[in-house]
Amino acid sequence: MDAASAATTLKNSSDVLFLMLGAVMVFAMHAGFAFLEVGTVRKKNQVNAFVKILTDWSVSTIAYFVIGFPIAYGISFLKPVPELLGGNQGYDLVHYFFLLCFAACIPAIISGGIAERAKFWPQVIAGGIFAGLAYPLFESLIWGRNNSLLQGIFKSVGGAEFHDYAGSVVVHSIGGWLALPAVLLLGPRMGRYLRGRSHPIPISNIPFLALGSWILAVGWFGFNVMSAGNLEKISGLVAVNSLLAMVGGVLGALWAGKNDPGFVHNGALAGLIAVCAGSDIMHPLASFAVGIIASLIFVFGFQIEQEKLKIDDVLGVWPLHGIIGSWGGIAAGIFGQPFFGGSGGVSFVSQLLGSLSAIAFALVTGFITYGILHKTIGIRLTDEEEFQGADLAIHSIGAYPEDHIR
Repeated sequence: MDAASAATTLKNSSDVLFLMLGAVMVFAMHAGFAFLEVGTVRKKNQVNAFVKILTDWSVSTIAYFVIGFPIAYGISFLKPVPELLGGNQGYDLVHYFFLLCFAACIPAIISGGIAERAKFWPQVIAGGIFAGLAYPLFESLIWGRNNSLLQGIFKSVGGAEFHDYAGSVVVHSIGGWLALPAVLLLGPRMGRYLRGRSHPIPISNIPFLALGSWILAVGWFGFNVMSAGNLEKISGLVAVNSLLAMVGGVLGALWAGKNDPGFVHNGALAGLIAVCAGSDIMHPLASFAVGIIASLIFVFGFQIEQEKLKIDDVLGVWPLHGIIGSWGGIAAGIFGQPFFGGSGGVSFVSQLLGSLSAIAFALVTGFITYGILHKTIGIRLTDEEEFQGADLAIHSIGAYPEDHIR
């Protein structure tokens, strides 16, 4: 092997390792989703939360491998191993692994909104549809092989393409707005609202909730930084912007939520969700401001959702991922401008249009998918099953089996 070939092989291998490490970090975030949900729901639904997240991940893996990734990027893996490896040490395979972790976030996000009263298999089916068909279709229009279609419209109207570096809109907004139809069709949990009055259901385990938030926050640096795709494009700016947005989210939620630990730990996630879109173009202090605003959106948005609109979204995934994801897309068009110390190259109009298009896409897709499931096989547990708890009703075992030993 000559020097040029050796250098090429080394570069390809480095890119594969770089993206694989990012994929593992984002894969670990799914444990964060699980513990965040387990810490929030009641003890009788904790096993269900763990099993849902792992099953959704497994179904998403197959659906995205066979259908989703080819839809988004035009690359099929239904060919012999030598062709799979190609001349780049299997970069396409590890790229699939990395982007699968994004796609599988969709059912993981939805899981938190529909917790404690949703049937198991209908949600598994919905998650497979979203990871294998719906999400990859939108992904293809923004990041993938069909990006010239919608991006061309944004550029002609706003003067620049829609910019979403690491998925504030493509991942989080889509996931949160897909969850809203499911939450609305399911209706509130038994006892949540009685005779027009709100009866909040306490969370079960603050340490588990905090653990979920920490796992997600650490993994998020793989989510954002490794979105560069290869080693030569890695950016320290993305890392520091992610850090300061997270801290802004924590401090904003600490103040607005009046020291409530649930708001504080979700505030960190609010900042990280909001910064994804513009983490490569904003100044760190602007990212800090974006994180603060995101946490205020979550705290007050959650209160409005639960108490004014009486929407029983258990983990608040609509305001946290849906609305704040949309804010992240719009924020990139504001704070990415040179006036705020950003690098420019973005358009507020294009960012607004891109964010609104994701909302429309997710709402239509969500209502169609869950509407069909609701009318055919049903999506909600019976009253008896819900009262008993999803753990015993679906999995025939509770989170603490010794409690049932007499």
